[in-house]
Amino acid sequence: MARFKDFNLKLVVIEQLMYIDEKLTPRFSLAGLLKEKGLGDDPWNYAQEHGLAYKVVPEARAYFESLELSDELLAGVGELCLDGGNRVYQECAPVWDGEDDLFDITSLDDLVLLPNLRRVLGSEFLDPDLTAVLESRGVTADQGLSDPASAT
Repeated sequence: MARFKDFNLKLVVIEQLMYIDEKLTPRFSLAGLLKEKGLGDDPWNYAQEHGLAYKVVPEARAYFESLELSDELLAGVGELCLDGGNRVYQECAPVWDGEDDLFDITSLDDLVLLPNLRRVLGSEFLDPDLTAVLESRGVTADQGLSDPASAT
C-alpha cells in the first residue's frame, strides 16, 4: 500500500477517490464517527467545544492517515481539484473557512504514487515551485477551477 509523505496531498487524492469518483468506500463522515464514539453528532459544535476551530479534528486525522489507498486506486487518478470547498476538508475541519494554510500542499514527492495524473485544477493554490514540478512531470496545471466532471 502507498504511503504519503504530504498529508494534504493525500486528502486531495481522497477527495477525488471518495467524494467525486466514489471508488473509495465507505464515504467518511465525521458526524457519523463522532456519533459512533459517543461524542455527539454535530462536528461543528464538537470542534468549537474542544478548541479545534480552524484545526483538523484528531479523529478525522487519524482516520485519513490510516486509510490505505491501493496502487490500483491511485493508478485511476487522472485529475485532482484543489478547492477550499472540498468535502474532505469539511470532514477534517468543520469550522475551517479556507482563509489560512491549514490544507496547503507543501511537497509533491508523492506524485510518484499517481502514475496517471494528468491535470490539477486550481493550481493557483500551489506555490509556484510546486506548479513547476507538476509541469515538469507533464501534468497540466490549470489555474482557475472548473467542473471536474466536465474535464476530458
